[in-house]
Formats: sequence, C-alpha cells, structure tokens
Amino acid sequence: MTRDTYVFGFLVITFVGLAGCSSKPTTKPAAAATDKIQGKAQVMLDETGVADAALNAGGPSVYLIVDGLNRYRLYFNKAFQVEPGQEYMAEGVYAQKAIDAIGDPDQGKNGYPLGSSCDRVVNMAWPGLAMDVTDSYSSSLRVKVQRFPARPVFLVTKIEPVTSASDAAKQKKDTGAKKEAPSVSVPADKQRALLVEGPTVQTAPLWEPAGGTTHCKVVVDEEGKIAELDSGAQLCETVPWVQFRYQPTLKGGHPVRVNTEVEVRFDPRK
Repeated sequence: MTRDTYVFGFLVITFVGLAGCSSKPTTKPAAAATDKIQGKAQVMLDETGVADAALNAGGPSVYLIVDGLNRYRLYFNKAFQVEPGQEYMAEGVYAQKAIDAIGDPDQGKNGYPLGSSCDRVVNMAWPGLAMDVTDSYSSSLRVKVQRFPARPVFLVTKIEPVTSASDAAKQKKDTGAKKEAPSVSVPADKQRALLVEGPTVQTAPLWEPAGGTTHCKVVVDEEGKIAELDSGAQLCETVPWVQFRYQPTLKGGHPVRVNTEVEVRFDPRK
C-alpha cells in the first residue's frame, strides 16, 4: 500500500514537472497605450511660472487646440521648439484621464488627484527617471490638476508637425477666408427642442463627486455642431461637446449660428 502511494506521488510530480516545462514562458504585461491628439499649437510666453517650467523643460506654456473646443496643456521632459499656429500630432499620457482610470477608493471625497496617482502617471509617460525628478514632476502635475482639474494636461512622449498633403490642405481650408454666418440668440428651452443627440446627463467627475446642474454658454454653428464654449465653469469643460448635434437654426431660409445655453446634469458619484 505504501509502495503504491509512493509510485503514484512520483508520477504526479513528474507530470506536473513536464507540464511546467511545456507551458509557454510568462510575459511581462504590455505597456499602457498612449493617447494621441492633433491640433494647432498655441504658445503663451507670459504664462509660464516656476511650477509650469518644472514640467516643461524650462520652456514656455504650450497648448494644442483640438476640435476648436479643447485646449490641451502640453508638458515636456525634454526641450522642444513649437511653432505657434502649426498643426502637430502628439502622443503621450492624458493626465486626468489616466488618473481617473487608476481610480480612487474614496471616489474623490478626500481630494483630487491623489499623489500616488500623479506618481504613476509621470512614470507611465516618462519611465526610468531619477526618483527626485519624478517627485518634482509629480508635485508640479498635482498642483496644476488640483487648480484646474477639468483642463486637460498632456504629458508628451512624442510630437511632430503635421506635414502630409491632405493635412496641409485642411490647414489651408481652416485658415482661409470664410464668410461667417449671421448669429442669433436662442433661449435654452427652445434650443433644447432642436437637440438631436448629446449627453446632457453625466456622472460627476472625481474632483467634484457631489455633482450638480450647470448651465453652459455655447455657440452652435450652421451645421448644428457646438463651435465654441464660452463659460468659466469647469464642469462645462468636461462635457464632450463634439457629441452634440442640433437641427440647424434657420433665419430667412438660411442656417445661422446660435448663441445659447445648454443645461447639463452631473449625477453624484456613488
């Protein structure tokens, strides 16, 4: 009986060993995918402070204007010369998006963002930095996000000017002379009746977990798309305006631009 037990145990161990040898070696988890944005560069020479310079290789404040509505603040860990008005394609880490994806067990109730989240975001964008450099970048990032949590911060890993023929033609079209349609003012309730699609109810962001209702001043273009956001409310800056569509407003049989307000409700985080 004892001899049979030993034989069985030996066979089991041998089988496990063979299975382990034949299995595929474990691989390291894939690195997080970077975000990509494309927009027109804006350089603000009079805006850079000590905290900003710490996340911009000592250079000036640089933004990319995306979709005409979103202004992404670019940060570099290496100096890069940006030409104002030039179209650029940038790759990197959209800080607030990455911070929210990391998560917060307290759902933003104890402050936003967490210091540990900022550390991880900096390491995601620029791995291998010295610890004191990472700490400096992380502290600067946290200060910037705490002050303006809705205004996108983008840690750049790669950036290059857009130079293809099709993109050059697009830039020429965008910058070319275009007669602007006349505009009218429409009350929010009347404009709401023309809404085709658009997320007017959203979950509150981590930095304002209680949520609430906000009224955002916008300009709707002749095609029924949101062309401009004219509001200082940060909750308004979190709304994905590119997803909104309205029936075009007509005056004298011709489409016009509309100055109006959009009511957006942010449900509290649970």
